Order: sequence, then C-alpha cells, then structure tokens
Amino acid sequence: QLQASGGGLVHPGGSLRLSCATSGRTFSTYGMGWFRQAPGKKREIVAAIKWSGDITYYPDSVKGRFTISRDNAKNTVYLQMNSLKPEDTAVYYCAADTAGALTIWSGNYDYWGQGTLVTVSS
Repeated sequence: QLQASGGGLVHPGGSLRLSCATSGRTFSTYGMGWFRQAPGKKREIVAAIKWSGDITYYPDSVKGRFTISRDNAKNTVYLQMNSLKPEDTAVYYCAADTAGALTIWSGNYDYWGQGTLVTVSS
C-alpha cells in the first residue's frame, strides 16, 4: 500500500528527496513517519508529520537537515534530506498511522513501505 522511492548513492554533503506514495483514499487522515535502519542497528524514527501537516517531529540527529512534508492531493509524503552524512546511510521506510496522530513510536504505525536504500559515501 505504501511505495517508497528516491534512495540512492550520494556524496557527503549532498541531498536526496525520498517519496512515499499510496493509493489509499484515506491518506489525508493518516499520520506519516519516516524511519531508518542501518546494518546492525535498531530502526529509528527520522521524521513524523500529523495528518493535518501542521505539526512535525525530528530527532536531534537530523533536525535542521531533514524536512518531512506531505501532499494530500497526490497521496504522497516526502523526506527532503540535506547535508547528508555517512551515518545517514540506512534503509529508509515510510509508515502510516491510521489514527492520524503525530507519533514517534514505530509500534503505533499500521502500514509500512518496502524501504529504500540511502548510501552516503565518497
């Protein structure tokens, strides 16, 4: 139901924009999140946005570099990633919370995309 795309190889300091599209009719009511998981590490949240789009969350590790946004008309959520660092290398997942809230806990999300790999390397 969720299709993530936009990953790839980028040099340190570069940018990427991830997209997560869904065909669901109720996308506009969902809270959305982006998570990442690096090899040997736990999955962690990198951004979340409330269904209304007016409230967002970022952990300190990405604050000021990543921006989450949504286009409810296109049923798509985006993650703009700037000033990328090698430690940002991971598989990135989008997720949907049907309750619509802004939540940072992965257990609250009901649907997950397949993941897209982001590699930051020189």
